[in-house]
Amino acid sequence: MGLNCLDQKTTEEFYTRYFGFSRARVVNLGDSEIVFLRKGDAYLELFAAGTNEPARTAHDDGPQAPGRMRHLAFQTESVDAFLAEIGDAADVTLGPLDFDDFICGWRTVWLRDPDGVIVEVSQGYEDDRSHEGSHDKDGA
Repeated sequence: MGLNCLDQKTTEEFYTRYFGFSRARVVNLGDSEIVFLRKGDAYLELFAAGTNEPARTAHDDGPQAPGRMRHLAFQTESVDAFLAEIGDAADVTLGPLDFDDFICGWRTVWLRDPDGVIVEVSQGYEDDRSHEGSHDKDGA
């Protein structure tokens, strides 16, 4: 996932401190750079924003228009412990909400990162195992 950042250092600190990413590489482009963050098989590419003009502010669980990313999603052991750790840095946009009607123990909160991207943090989500091994007719 590539993110445009008003301040790459602030965004890097947010994702390394609260989500466990670490710096994997920096590519110097002369007048700017791309910072690659990694956590397992997931990468965030942090680009310097091409403009200081802020995007439209996202609310709740993120933009719902086609062609726009709705939100990033991460798992945690405890939403409440995560919120206690992040403290005042949490700009909560929705929740925490419980989804026990779907999965017992599923709880989620949405917050805004330093650049306004909505980030979902959930505990207790589990895949529906009845879908394991099922593919569409093309085998995808």
